[in-house]
Amino acid sequence: MASRADLITDSADAERAAAATPKLRSRKDGAAVALDDVDRKLLNLMQGSFPIAPRPYLRVAELGGVSESEVMSRVQRLLDKRIIRQVTPIFDTRALGYSSMLVAAKVDPEHPHRAAQIINEHPGVSHNYLRNHEFNLWFTIATEPDSKLGLDGTLALLARESGAESVRQLPTLRLFKIRMDLEMEGDTKALSSSAEIKEPIELEPQPYDEADIAVIRALQGDMPVVEEPYAPAAAELGMDQERFLDHLAGMQERGLLRRVAAILYHRRAGFSANGMGVWKVPDEQIFDIGCRMAAVRGISHCYQRPTYEDWPYSVFTMAHGRSKEECDAVLDAIAEQTGIHERATLYSSTEFKKIRLTYFTEDFKNWESRHA
Repeated sequence: MASRADLITDSADAERAAAATPKLRSRKDGAAVALDDVDRKLLNLMQGSFPIAPRPYLRVAELGGVSESEVMSRVQRLLDKRIIRQVTPIFDTRALGYSSMLVAAKVDPEHPHRAAQIINEHPGVSHNYLRNHEFNLWFTIATEPDSKLGLDGTLALLARESGAESVRQLPTLRLFKIRMDLEMEGDTKALSSSAEIKEPIELEPQPYDEADIAVIRALQGDMPVVEEPYAPAAAELGMDQERFLDHLAGMQERGLLRRVAAILYHRRAGFSANGMGVWKVPDEQIFDIGCRMAAVRGISHCYQRPTYEDWPYSVFTMAHGRSKEECDAVLDAIAEQTGIHERATLYSSTEFKKIRLTYFTEDFKNWESRHA
């Protein structure tokens, strides 16, 4: 497990920092887009019911009560309108042996984008947000299984280059939930309601081979909106589609693949707020409370993470809502249901980076060769 000690760092390279530019949302790309009832239903289905099948859009069409051609037409329009970010496989970082964690950094509050630009250059940084806290830059990072620097070395280097005053390492100790589905049809009451309580998710790396790596390389990234979207990857590998889909289903059973789904642009889809609710939970209650918090529909991620003298919060929940008030309502409902009331809520004000990781590329090694 990574050390909990602060990484006290030197000043960032002034010239490099000055050249950095923030990633800002424009009104054009950030505003919500009007959706009809069919759009909302299809968005829910595309997030949670896109199958590993020869013609997955046909299955979505059957569930949505429309034709396959209409589903494909609407999905393409939603991609063009930047409501759907991509339709893509979601592989499990930890199952593939990558080391990863959430990191909270204290950077120059006047120019946080300079530090963000440096951190974002690492290919394993998938999310990076400015949040309303003394530790103002929050990012997730992963390193490859054969990384020479490793996660600790990479973070020390990034802290030094970005000029971070202090860094908190917040690895996942227990994973209760990771399921980023935006509820497009339900209201605040639906988001605050609880579904089935499930056991925490396995975190250990799983075995895989060169065939799995080849499938990942061929399929990862944006999938085409065609009747048989798995066919191009199968053809690239010289496999017939049935064999390719069987292999993919096996990867899902082994935990290497979580699912294939549409990933949405939150704000464009109408979810303008995300609040990270962090909770001070007594140690003996963490397992039970974490499972109950994870069952709430409006929570996409729920983790147990380490605490510090100045950070007493052990359970992290990510709430997404159409407004800050809706996020607060979801978190207030959790407090009412669990009896845990000591919490802080950190809202993001700027999204500096949000991508899906790509695995088994040369990007990680190239970054290390330039920086190590």
